[in-house]
Amino acid sequence: MKKPIFSVLIFLMVASCRINTPEPFMVTHERVSINPDYTNLTIPKNIAPLNFTIDHEANGYITKVFAKKGKAFTIQGKNVLFRKKKWEEFLSQNTGDTIFFQLFLKKGNNWLKYPVIRNYVANEPIDNYLSYRLIQPLFNIYDRISIHQRDLTCFSEKILYNNRIVSTATRGQCVNCHSFQDYNRTGKMQMHFRGYLAGTLITKDKKLEKFNLKTRSTISGGVYPAWHPSLNLIAYSVNSTGQAFHTKDLQKTEVIDKESDLILYNLEKNEVMKIADDPNYLETFPYWAPDGKSLYYASAEYNPDPENLEQDILHNYKNIKYDLIKISFNTQTLEFGETDTVFKASAMGKSATFPRLSPDGTYLMFTLADFGNFHIWHKTSDLYLKNMETGEFRDIKEINSNDTESYHSWSSNGNWVVFSSRRQDGGYTRFYISYFNGKGYFSKPFVLPQKDPQFYGQFFKSFNVPEFMVNPVDYSPRDFYEAIKSTSIEVDFAE
Repeated sequence: MKKPIFSVLIFLMVASCRINTPEPFMVTHERVSINPDYTNLTIPKNIAPLNFTIDHEANGYITKVFAKKGKAFTIQGKNVLFRKKKWEEFLSQNTGDTIFFQLFLKKGNNWLKYPVIRNYVANEPIDNYLSYRLIQPLFNIYDRISIHQRDLTCFSEKILYNNRIVSTATRGQCVNCHSFQDYNRTGKMQMHFRGYLAGTLITKDKKLEKFNLKTRSTISGGVYPAWHPSLNLIAYSVNSTGQAFHTKDLQKTEVIDKESDLILYNLEKNEVMKIADDPNYLETFPYWAPDGKSLYYASAEYNPDPENLEQDILHNYKNIKYDLIKISFNTQTLEFGETDTVFKASAMGKSATFPRLSPDGTYLMFTLADFGNFHIWHKTSDLYLKNMETGEFRDIKEINSNDTESYHSWSSNGNWVVFSSRRQDGGYTRFYISYFNGKGYFSKPFVLPQKDPQFYGQFFKSFNVPEFMVNPVDYSPRDFYEAIKSTSIEVDFAE
């Protein structure tokens, strides 16, 4: 007798919690905004739930979620929060089709039915993982910086390393420039540290080891990295960098390279060699072509007065314009060959940096601004796309905003890009994701989903350096801590 009674009770509980769409209702053509703006999007079939807040005051809220396939369901309340299992099932049933959000708001004693919100579910998945850095948007303090790993299919987040483990008021440590070989398919990664316990952690023989990449013949240790897609090689820029601060300009800080070259680190030989070190040029931000047969980077011609270097840079920094260069690479002999200018931004009076090729090698995405290479604080910085087969290039207007667009990364299948933008408030960078149709155009970007739809209005750190990953990082924060406090392995310089 107990079992039937229990079943009846469960049925009554489920029935009592069921929310039906309100009747009667009045139809209105007025549109209601939702936050984040998850409207008219193309979304991955495996993306985390698009939780949102209905940005409108009312006495009651009901959202009906429906599509051609699957059973429609409703969610009550101003905050529309999806259950993970229900969301995954719904997207799976409607992959390659449109899903709909129908909003009903109660005003006084009357229910109003608002225009339906549409989003398309793409057939192509997004990579499961994204790594990034969280940092306070300050110019001279870096006591709270952490590297994170996010599962894009849900809201699970893992801290890979937090510099507060070792940083103190007098011993600051900056952590940045994490990088992976082939979307972490091989499990090989690197991470760079400056300040206290400085060095570069590199995966070698499935173990994190600490290296000092600074030699007597190089400007600095490795700064901006690029793993070769298949070989045990990492290209780095080596930089002597300084900051300048403005009192009147809206862009309060400027990051400038006094010197910068490119080097190649050979893990098997534990040695570095120079790639590009012309004293009349500044070279930075290397990135390998997907086939590993060429290296792209940003380069600016610059001939400062060596007797008055600091003042020369401060007076002429707006005249430093970077072009995008490609240098050939022989994967058998490990030798670099001829260089070729792939985008002459300086001829336009502009400056290009951060070149990233699509996985099929057809499209080159980069940032373009008025000057310099550190575009994360430049409001003129926009994303551009060049077709490497036709030579055509364009401003990616469909994803750019009136504020800064900077760091960007392609997914492993080339169907998605993630980039950082200050469009929300002009101060904090957030990640936006956009679908790429393979023919040169992108869908409306959407902010990285969070469990709490009001997260971004309450979170006071910037997201930057996004890197897609196929596999997660297996190392724990303890592994990173043990490696970073170890003695650095010195590297040799190949003459």
